[in-house]
Amino acid sequence: MSDLPPPQATSATPLPTAKRLFGQWWRKQSPARQDRFATLGPLLSVLLFLAAIISAFWYLRNEEIERETESVKRDTEITQQQIGLRLIQNQEALIRMARELVAREIDSHEFVGQATAFARERPEITHISWVDAARKTRASHLAFLYPAGGGGDPPQLTLPKEGELSEAESTFRAARDTRTAAYSRAFADASGAWVFQLHIPLIERSAFSGALIVEYSVDSLVRHFVPADVSQRHTISVVNERQVLLASTVTGLPGQAARRAPIVSESPLTPAFNGLLLRGQGWRTSIGLISNTLFWMVVALSVLTVWMLLGTWRHMRRRGQIQGALVQETNFRRAMENSMPTGMRAMDMDGRISYVNAAFCQMTGFSTTELVGCLPPFPYWPPDRIEENGRLLQQELQGRSPSGGIEVKVKRKDGTVFDARMYVSPLIDPKGQQTGWMTSMTNITEAKRIRDQLSASHERFTTVLEGLDASVSVLSVQQGELLFVNRSYRLWFGGDARGHQTMAGGVVGPLFDADRDEEVDNLSGLPAAELTEGDAGASPREVYVDSLQKWFDVRARYLQWTDGRLAQMLIATDITARLRAEEQAAAQAEKAQVTSRLVTMGEMASSVAHELNQPLTAITNYCNGMVSRVKAATIEKDDLIAALQKTARQAERAGQIIHRIRAFVKRSEPQRQPSQAKQIVEDAVELAGIELRRRNVAIHSYVAQRLPTLMADPILIEQVVLNLLKNAAEAIDSAQLPTSRRHIELRVVPRHTPEEGGVIEFSVTDMGPGIKDEVIGRLYEAFFSTKAEGLGIGLSLCRSIVESHRGRMRAQNLYNGVLVVGCRFSFTLPVETTHRTDTGTATPDPLVEADTTSNPTGLSQA
Repeated sequence: MSDLPPPQATSATPLPTAKRLFGQWWRKQSPARQDRFATLGPLLSVLLFLAAIISAFWYLRNEEIERETESVKRDTEITQQQIGLRLIQNQEALIRMARELVAREIDSHEFVGQATAFARERPEITHISWVDAARKTRASHLAFLYPAGGGGDPPQLTLPKEGELSEAESTFRAARDTRTAAYSRAFADASGAWVFQLHIPLIERSAFSGALIVEYSVDSLVRHFVPADVSQRHTISVVNERQVLLASTVTGLPGQAARRAPIVSESPLTPAFNGLLLRGQGWRTSIGLISNTLFWMVVALSVLTVWMLLGTWRHMRRRGQIQGALVQETNFRRAMENSMPTGMRAMDMDGRISYVNAAFCQMTGFSTTELVGCLPPFPYWPPDRIEENGRLLQQELQGRSPSGGIEVKVKRKDGTVFDARMYVSPLIDPKGQQTGWMTSMTNITEAKRIRDQLSASHERFTTVLEGLDASVSVLSVQQGELLFVNRSYRLWFGGDARGHQTMAGGVVGPLFDADRDEEVDNLSGLPAAELTEGDAGASPREVYVDSLQKWFDVRARYLQWTDGRLAQMLIATDITARLRAEEQAAAQAEKAQVTSRLVTMGEMASSVAHELNQPLTAITNYCNGMVSRVKAATIEKDDLIAALQKTARQAERAGQIIHRIRAFVKRSEPQRQPSQAKQIVEDAVELAGIELRRRNVAIHSYVAQRLPTLMADPILIEQVVLNLLKNAAEAIDSAQLPTSRRHIELRVVPRHTPEEGGVIEFSVTDMGPGIKDEVIGRLYEAFFSTKAEGLGIGLSLCRSIVESHRGRMRAQNLYNGVLVVGCRFSFTLPVETTHRTDTGTATPDPLVEADTTSNPTGLSQA
């Protein structure tokens, strides 16, 4: 015995450790919790045992179902392969027979012989027929029941008939259209048996010449090609797409619907894919979970145990309720103290802390045991404020603390300091004697920080407003007194509210007018219109203050002042210098426009002189002729009158030319007025015609009918059109183009774009050499010109004129492939949709109704 090894004690070591840990945990629980655990432990064990039994039964059942499901699926796939292989072999043999029929290697009698031999080896085939393209039967063979030459009526075969809605007809059409073998859906034949057909098209010289029709019996396929071992294990059946049972290895009882098996596996019938499904069915062999006696015995015993444990638990719960009622009162008072966010501290008459609540401990970070019984200096006093806090404590003990409280610094246990406010009141016992002091402490760190931030923010905001160059003033609407003004307002208007009312332009004044009863809300004493409509917003206004000789941009808005009063805020910016600069720029632009027109006329001087020379020469010739004939007394009165009339017309023509040039170059103030695009084009073409005729350039103008009215300066727009026409003529002439390309097209049509809306587009297209790529980017640059004697202000000024009318100007080359064949300049002007040239009929959108058909009167050629 002494040779035996000592027992191994290491394996038993964790057990005492676990028991010790469990004992420590159990002793930490309250008696109520111990009772609850003692009751719920056995109950939980029984429930877990019952769950384990149910899970075991459930697992075994599921495992059996999975095995049976796999077996059914495997047998269904084997049957699918058997039948599919048979159908494929038959289809290949029938295709060879169809090829022989097409090649005319066999006739009708030989076909019957081959069909008989073919069907003899294939019991699933009911009949084989050969039909032509007109669905006429050329030959047919019945596989069984009706032998050739036998007595009785022949069976009624299901063959395609034109115009008939049958499966045979639809399959025949499918085979004819697709030129491939086609399977029909299952249908009942004349005897009521379920069959389906295979149609193999006969293609002769790429033409459809008929079909070879083979009919399969669904029941024969199931009986002959379902393996015997599969049919012994499971039920194999064939159903159509409507889940109708067509054939099965098990015959059901007459008049009773077949019961669906719990385990089903379905596969399509290949290669037909005609809606038929092979369905394999299986049943479980073991008894169900609900029918298991052992399971119900375990459940019954478990329920009995649970019922007994629940009775014990209810008894323990009643005892726990009695214990809880005893503790509830104490916990209620304690909860009231702990829920207060204000720290509470009690001291006796000597300054010793006798009580602190949970909030006080949370603020300071010290526990109750660390604070109760402490004498000054207390641990939450900052080291650098011990003397100051001691003085405040003496004032507190002497009852001289201020009623508004005292603000002190308090140190937390982690060393951080926060601001607090303390309020002190005496503690009186039932006999009326003071026994100490009660102090309430509130953390004011966040409130003080927010107050400091608000103060700094107000100071920054005031500094910004005082530094603005704009005047800012706020006026009370009800009292009419100034609530706030900045430095700029005081510098311009002092502290008088009349400066605000002057810049408001009378908007504030009528608010106190009692005569406007119909527009005044009696509840508020304020006109609703001014406060609810656009005047209450911040729309800018320009106001001239005569006393300051200044223009101001004024923006007004109504707001609610800090005390709830309605007030109006005005921001007035001095824009005197800006307006003067704008006036100077407008004057310079006007001078540039006049200069451009004068330069244009100067460039056209020779053409104008030639144009004037023609009527003047005609006048001279008429006058000399009349003088000679009067001297010779060879002129009659009527001839004299006719000659004088011709002379007068030539003089009028010269006067019109001079008047047109004078109106074009006359210096006048730019003004927007309702203008017609057609009139602008006619005036511009008349002036440009002088230059175009000299350069032998033709112009074709097209103006759409019923164009909307333009709000524009007609002289400036005419100047833009004239400049574009003259540039086009110069480009054509300088390129020395042939006569076929020496013409310009001027078009005026309406357009509507998402960016600009409704506009009228003026376009000038020439057949010249175009614009170089490096020049297009600098076309509108001031003083840039491609002409040797050009000033470079024409196109720049044209673009400024168009953009001042809120329009856009564009230039682009015209291409024929990669070759430049011309150039097009275009600009758009917005239209006023409420005005129409044709006032006889009014339509919502003038651009939609604009007639863009050919206008014979608007087409002119110079």
